[in-house]
Amino acid sequence: MPETDVVVFGVTAALTLAFIVWGAVATDSLEDVSTSMLDNVMVNGGWAFVLAASGFVLFALWLAFSRYGRITLGTEGEKPEFRTVSWVAMMFSAGMGIGLMFFGVNEPLSHFADPPPGTDPADVGAKMETAMSTTLFHWTLHPWAIYAVVGLGIAYSTFRRGRRQTISAVFTPLIGEEHSRGVMGRAIDILAILATLFGSAASLGLGALQIGSGVEEVDWMSEVSTGVLVVIIAVLTAAFILSAVSGVARGIQWLSNINMVLAALLVVFLFSVGPTVLILDLLPTSVGSYFGDFAKLAARSEASSGEGIEEWLSSWTVFYWAWWISWTPFVGMFIARISRGRTIRQFVGGVILVPSVVSLIWFAIFGGTAMRLESEGAGLTDESTAEGQLFAVLREYPLASAASLVVMILVAIFFVSGADAASIVMGTLSQKGTLEPSRVVVIFWGVLTGAVAAIMLLVGGGGDTALTGLQNLTILVAVPFMLVMIGLCGALMRDLRSDALILRGERGDEAVETAVIAGQDQYGGDFEIRIGPGSDVDFTALRHRADEAEQGPDS
Repeated sequence: MPETDVVVFGVTAALTLAFIVWGAVATDSLEDVSTSMLDNVMVNGGWAFVLAASGFVLFALWLAFSRYGRITLGTEGEKPEFRTVSWVAMMFSAGMGIGLMFFGVNEPLSHFADPPPGTDPADVGAKMETAMSTTLFHWTLHPWAIYAVVGLGIAYSTFRRGRRQTISAVFTPLIGEEHSRGVMGRAIDILAILATLFGSAASLGLGALQIGSGVEEVDWMSEVSTGVLVVIIAVLTAAFILSAVSGVARGIQWLSNINMVLAALLVVFLFSVGPTVLILDLLPTSVGSYFGDFAKLAARSEASSGEGIEEWLSSWTVFYWAWWISWTPFVGMFIARISRGRTIRQFVGGVILVPSVVSLIWFAIFGGTAMRLESEGAGLTDESTAEGQLFAVLREYPLASAASLVVMILVAIFFVSGADAASIVMGTLSQKGTLEPSRVVVIFWGVLTGAVAAIMLLVGGGGDTALTGLQNLTILVAVPFMLVMIGLCGALMRDLRSDALILRGERGDEAVETAVIAGQDQYGGDFEIRIGPGSDVDFTALRHRADEAEQGPDS
């Protein structure tokens, strides 16, 4: 049975339970404190999130195209553990499943109805371009690069260097083995578990709200109360615990493959019945707008966009960057766990580019359809809540009830697969990096995740405000973890520079350079380098060989 780190497990569990009690007993106090702290972070430290997020994109892409890209995350010649299709499906379900379901309609529609400060789109087409470029900025390269940095660090440390599968172990080249297992390393792992727990629970709360909205949409209930939402969470918690204890290969892979099929069916359906030509137009237009506006999007500030941008950034860009960072311990460790045998280049390509393309297609279909309906006077932003806007869109097309049911199933499975992966990761972190944490520990973290998600719905009395208190805490957790990620990049680079493959290449280059210099000195450029048994390098002057050939074999 894997050994549990009593300090990491005990401290994290105690802190989490304290937060739950605080939220249940002193709801207003929790909300006031977290909101005040969040406002301070957003006003004074928002710039750091913006710079760090773009830095992670550049770092990940540079690694993929550099000489380090050919390094295998495992032993030389090792084959990937999972098929590529299952690999992509699992990381997509864990990384953004519920988020895409919730914001697929909401975000493009929000930017279409109320364009970001500093933009002044002249007509409907320009509004769509602005909405899509802003949405893609939030959901493509940046979030997946943030995930890739942590996942790559863990995968390399674990499968290439043979260390424990913990975030603290990645810091070994910077702080040494002793400190990575000591107080400093345990503090990093405790912070990682807290970020995982609260980050995933907040997203699960969004999923529960959307399922509740769907229940109302198909007329199963006229109004879904907070109590019903808690029951939904309880049922799904039991489901993801059962999935988690079955292991990655059986549980998460099976659920992720099902979800990929259902999501594809939903996409094809809406693409077919929706504004197909507009969606096709949006694909190249959105990509062009995104890359054309990339520098402006990445540098948005009060200086560039004028008054009101600070509040807007707090609600969108900075909020997202903090949100993704709070998810990195969970998603990063999970994609590391399923990426053994991939090269760094394959890892970065799969983790960043493939989901980004899928996100582009997703938002073009769901966002494009919603914007077309809104431009025709559907009133989606006025008549529907954020979690109900997807169902409001489906209501305008045939088979609305069936499509709404598919959405609820998708959200439920995303809920299960996401929490499933999170509970396994938390078990791994609290049991000294074991690849197969014990069932008891996995169940414990699964139950606690469900409890936190339920408490989030109770904070503020239900509805959208129920998420405010602990969502703010989730973002606050990202502040110190952003610094951890920057340190992780430094540790990874130190490891990569001393990798056996890189050292062999450097020594080979050095040997060839030395040989060429020696050959030039001895033979004036008329030589060849020969490598054979019993000697390192043999220089044979072509001039001497030519003379011997002219003299014949008896000379």
